[in-house]
Amino acid sequence: MATIKALLRKKNNKHNQYPIAIRITKNRKSSYIFIGQYIDKKYWDQVNQRVKSSHPNYSRINHLILTKLTSCNEKLLENESSKIPKSIGKIKETIVSTKKMDFTSVAEIYLNNILSRKKSNQYITDRNRIKQFKIFCLNQHIEFSEIDSNLLRRFDAFLHYEKGLTKRTVVNYMICLRTIYNLAISNNYADRNNYPFGKGKYQIKIPESQKIGLTVEEVKKLETVEDISQAQQHALNVWLLSFYFAGIRITDVIQLKWSDFIDDRLHYRMNKNSKLVSLKIPLKAQKLLDHYKVFEKINEDLIFPELWGTDLSDEIRVRTRIKTVTRNFNRHLKNIALKIELKKDLSMHMSRHSFGHISGDKIPIQMLQKLYRHSSVTTTMRYQANFLSKEADEALDKVVDF
Repeated sequence: MATIKALLRKKNNKHNQYPIAIRITKNRKSSYIFIGQYIDKKYWDQVNQRVKSSHPNYSRINHLILTKLTSCNEKLLENESSKIPKSIGKIKETIVSTKKMDFTSVAEIYLNNILSRKKSNQYITDRNRIKQFKIFCLNQHIEFSEIDSNLLRRFDAFLHYEKGLTKRTVVNYMICLRTIYNLAISNNYADRNNYPFGKGKYQIKIPESQKIGLTVEEVKKLETVEDISQAQQHALNVWLLSFYFAGIRITDVIQLKWSDFIDDRLHYRMNKNSKLVSLKIPLKAQKLLDHYKVFEKINEDLIFPELWGTDLSDEIRVRTRIKTVTRNFNRHLKNIALKIELKKDLSMHMSRHSFGHISGDKIPIQMLQKLYRHSSVTTTMRYQANFLSKEADEALDKVVDF
């Protein structure tokens, strides 16, 4: 007699989450069918074989578990009533072969996985990418066998020439599609033999990005600019504060709190990778912070007013608000750039590039890695390669200066 059970497998992924699987046991031999969902251990109800209600997507995942259990149970009953009962491997093969999951279904699992990791920004972005792909395919029922290299090339051309997207943005779309296809293969929803990515098929080539930062003289112009509006000055203050703290990202700087500053140091957790950062407060940064001290007692601990009144626990709402704020700041910065006759496209993110540009070879690469909080020094070296041109310039002069 075969039995089935929903459980959490012991091998976790890189996000320290564990896969939910259906275990089929017969004659003391077990086989597992994964449903494509990963959760933290604390959310699993082992007794009731289900996800606890404290999980943000517990209802959807439990419905998926129930559907899988029902399907497995039906196949087991068919096998038990058969004159020639199948082995545990054949039972699993029968169950897996009956799965009918198209691109939209697996994409939904993929997005739910992102939500469970609380990556709201990635969720919004990839949801829009998936939507564009479905629109391109006329919102039809898309089987994975229909997603071939020819379709991917046509979608690539559509994004480039019809939507006017950059090469790097198009690459991000294709990486999203590839990830969903890989998820389908790993859960036996798609045939590996039909895989449309890779050599001889559709290859994703990540273009080398160009990073441009400001020089010391250009930053000084920003520090001393006069006759700008209050809104422009505020945007510039945020930009400068980001620069003074080693180019912290707009997502982090706009969420800085007075309570993050302890013993003349800034302590915060990076939004992008959850790493902890501790930096001294440069004198220039302290002067900017003092400018906002007058608001300290009338807000919710936040230094800047853009997120006042926003539910900070609602990550999607916060992310949406920050996008709007960034867009407004960038508009003000462009007007400031025109005023000081700056030829570069000034934006909030350029504060990070400017720090990298000015640091150049002034500090060891390992120290720069620490300031940037990169996991690998290789990442820092690739990033910094955009700004280190002194040696190349000297080498060029040695060749042509005769």
